[in-house]
Amino acid sequence: MSISAPNTTNTTASTTGTSSTSSSASGMGITEDQFLQMLMAELQNQNPMDSSSTDPMQFVQELAQFTSVEQETDTADNTATLDSGQSTASAVALIGDTVNYTDPTSGNPDTGTVQSVEITSSGPTLTINGTAGIDPSTVTEVS
Repeated sequence: MSISAPNTTNTTASTTGTSSTSSSASGMGITEDQFLQMLMAELQNQNPMDSSSTDPMQFVQELAQFTSVEQETDTADNTATLDSGQSTASAVALIGDTVNYTDPTSGNPDTGTVQSVEITSSGPTLTINGTAGIDPSTVTEVS
């Protein structure tokens, strides 16, 4: 069976097996959501009880592949959430500490006390000695 890849122009992916599905998905440059949509369409249109199927285990293999991709996506999302939380907790723990850091305006080493932490969409930033927006990665030592 062939199905058209969503949001692509005149491109089809042959879904004759799990390995060709995943290699076709990555070779076409489609997104993860598009790959999952294609896999779902194939699973919905299969009849695992059809005796004319060339591989009776194909349905089970593709279902396992779908589950695996879903679990990998969940793991990546959870890891990103944990990383963000860890970065924020580490930055907040610096409040009141004296730190050595690289000044973002001059590029020179400097020392100061962390006064506050601002949580932005790109992660936490520090205010050190009245200078806001200092990336915690520029801190070289905590005293």
